Amino acid sequence: MNILAIESSCDETSASVVSNGTKVKSVIISSQTDIHAKFFGVVPELASRAHIKNINPVIAKALEEAGISFGNFDKKIDAIAFTSGPGLAGALLVGAVAAKTLASVLKKPLIPVNHLEGHLYSSFIENKSVKPPFLGMIISGGHTELIIVEDFGKYKFLGGTRDDAAGEAFDKAAKMLGLSYPGGPIIDKRAEKGNDKAVNFTRPYLKGSWDFSFSGIKTALLNYLKANPVKNEKHLNDICASFRAAVAETLCFKAFEAAKEFDLKRISMGGGVCANSLIRKMFYQEGKKNKIKVYIPSMLYCTDNAAMIGCAAYLKQKTSGLKYTRAQLKSVPSLRLESW
Repeated sequence: MNILAIESSCDETSASVVSNGTKVKSVIISSQTDIHAKFFGVVPELASRAHIKNINPVIAKALEEAGISFGNFDKKIDAIAFTSGPGLAGALLVGAVAAKTLASVLKKPLIPVNHLEGHLYSSFIENKSVKPPFLGMIISGGHTELIIVEDFGKYKFLGGTRDDAAGEAFDKAAKMLGLSYPGGPIIDKRAEKGNDKAVNFTRPYLKGSWDFSFSGIKTALLNYLKANPVKNEKHLNDICASFRAAVAETLCFKAFEAAKEFDLKRISMGGGVCANSLIRKMFYQEGKKNKIKVYIPSMLYCTDNAAMIGCAAYLKQKTSGLKYTRAQLKSVPSLRLESW
C-alpha cells in the first residue's frame, strides 16, 4: 500500500511517499529554522505563511522523487495521510486542506494521524523488529511523554511534562547563554568539549510520578549565571555539558524506571531531542546494561517528517480501515492521543 503523507504541525513542511509503512520512497522536509531563529521560537503566523508557500512544491518534489506524477497518481497512490493534531492551528490547517483537496480531486481515501503517533512509530521505519508491547518515549520541543504501547493503536499514558518540554528547556537555556536557536544542537555541540561535572544542576526525577518538569533546571541555570557570568569559551562549554547531562540523566532515569516497573523489554523513542548525542549514548548504554532493547530513529526521522506519518497511517489503516467521520478528519490543535 502506497501512502502520500503530509506533515505540517509546527515549523517543518514535509511530504513523503511510504510503501507498506516502512519503505520510504521519498521524504522532503522544508525547515523554517531561519525564519524563527531571530525570535528564539516558532511564531505561529509566520509558520502558517511559510507552510502556504512551501506545501505545493514540497508535495510535488516528494511525488517526483518517488517516480509519481498526477498522470499515474491514481495507480501509484492508495491513500493520503495528514497530521490532524496536535500542533499550531494555522499550520495544521494548511496540511489538512492540501490533503483533503488532493483526496477530493483524485478520489483517494484520507487517513488522519495524530502527530504523537508519528513519533511513537518513527523507529519502525528502520527497525522492523519493533513490536508491541513497548515503552514509547517522545522528547521534542513541545512534548516530553512516556506512553506504553500495549498493541498497535492501544495506549496507556504514563506521564508528560508539567511545564517546559525537554526541547523547550534546551532552547531557553541557549537563549540565556547567548547561543543560537534552536538550542539543542548548539548546546550538544559545545557540551562535547566541556566538563559535565562542572556545575551540579538539579535532576528533577519527581519520584512517585511519571511526569517531567524542566522549569527547575532552567531556573537553576538562570540563578547560576547571575552569580557566575560566563567567563570564557571553556566555562561556556562546561555549563552546556552540565546542563545537557542533567536533562539527559533525568530522561534516562524516568524511562528505565518505567520500563522496569511495567516489565517492558523494549523502549522506542521519537522526537527531535532524540538527536542529542548524549541522550542516544546514555539510552543505548542503559539498555545494554538492563537488557532492554532501545530503538532510536536516525537523525532524519527524529525531527518532524512526513515519513513517520505515513508509517503510522499504514499501521492505522491495517487496524481501523479507511473510513473516518467528518469530525475525525478535522485538524485539532489540542488533539489528544487516544486508542484506535
